[in-house]
Amino acid sequence: MAIEDRIIVPLDVPNQEMAIALVEQLPDVTFWKVGLELFVSTGSEIIRTLKSRNKRVFLDLKFHDIPNTMAGACRAAAGYGVDLITVHATAGRIALKAASLAAQEGSEAAGCPPAKLIAITLLTSLTSRELAFDLKIPLELPEYALHMALLAQETGLNGAVCSPQEVAQLRQTCGNDFLLVCPGVRPKWSEAGDQKRSLTPSDAIKAGADYLVIGRPITAASDPVAAWERICEEVAAIGA
Repeated sequence: MAIEDRIIVPLDVPNQEMAIALVEQLPDVTFWKVGLELFVSTGSEIIRTLKSRNKRVFLDLKFHDIPNTMAGACRAAAGYGVDLITVHATAGRIALKAASLAAQEGSEAAGCPPAKLIAITLLTSLTSRELAFDLKIPLELPEYALHMALLAQETGLNGAVCSPQEVAQLRQTCGNDFLLVCPGVRPKWSEAGDQKRSLTPSDAIKAGADYLVIGRPITAASDPVAAWERICEEVAAIGA
């Protein structure tokens, strides 16, 4: 893949007008993330708008429910023709299997290319301390993320979302055919914000990430186009 196709930019804005303005401001971005705020605001209209402009769509709604509800949601989401859909691995084995099969059914029924289902291992805003003390999970954070990724792989999902700091271990264990999507990616020249387990874009790619989700360093920059181009150049330089 070209470097530009491996960077997903979030449309973390409250309405369709602002989303379209951002898409038009960054015409070279090919892959956009639609998350909870924008989807709740606009519904599926924003997806149709992006697809009409030949953009790829990462539908990041992080479904987490009982198996029947997970299946229904993934079936409907796949019918939009989106490229990636997120679910929480903590929904469990039965729910993940149901979601995976339903996503395939939804894509086939709509005549769309298969949507890829990817599992959230652990939110990148969480730390080892929060995992242990707030969530009462006795595993070390890297071990927990790996366990969640392997559960996703075993249940037929296409990949996982993980922080850049876990991607090398997941790539080594899960193999090259398992998609790894990394949010929490921050260039050295940007602020970390609420991301606690971060790496630079170049380091994340070198560690084995397939896709990078990079938002505020681009969208909140004084010159978003220049920030986008700078990140692409930095990542491209590792293969030069």
